[in-house]
Amino acid sequence: MDQHTLTNIIYVTIFLIGALLFGLGPIIIVKLFSPSSYTRNVDNRTGQFVECGMEPIGSAWIRFGIIYYQYALIFLAFDVDILFLFPVAVAYNSPQVAGRDFVEMLIFVGILSLAVIYAWVKGVFTWEPRKYLHQ
Repeated sequence: MDQHTLTNIIYVTIFLIGALLFGLGPIIIVKLFSPSSYTRNVDNRTGQFVECGMEPIGSAWIRFGIIYYQYALIFLAFDVDILFLFPVAVAYNSPQVAGRDFVEMLIFVGILSLAVIYAWVKGVFTWEPRKYLHQ
């Protein structure tokens, strides 16, 4: 193997090790520093799903409003679109066509703004809190 290929393999290996440490590190830290499993036996609440110190109110099987899904879809759409702006900004770095590239970016952001205005007019951003009966 030549030096360039070996250097690339080393970089990929270091990146892989870093990714594994980044993913598994928090799990290992939690296992090392968290109290042992006997803490769920306090007050005989081993059947409770979430141990947060509060009594659960009602059933976990409730219907969520469609507004949660609308917010999620809007966030996902704009998140992907904004992520698209970064490689475009890097690719359009020629000073000869900077004006044209800037106009293209403005058109793209303008279309995104029209989507926000459409969602606003449709009332997606109005949040009406629901009142639940405590059981």
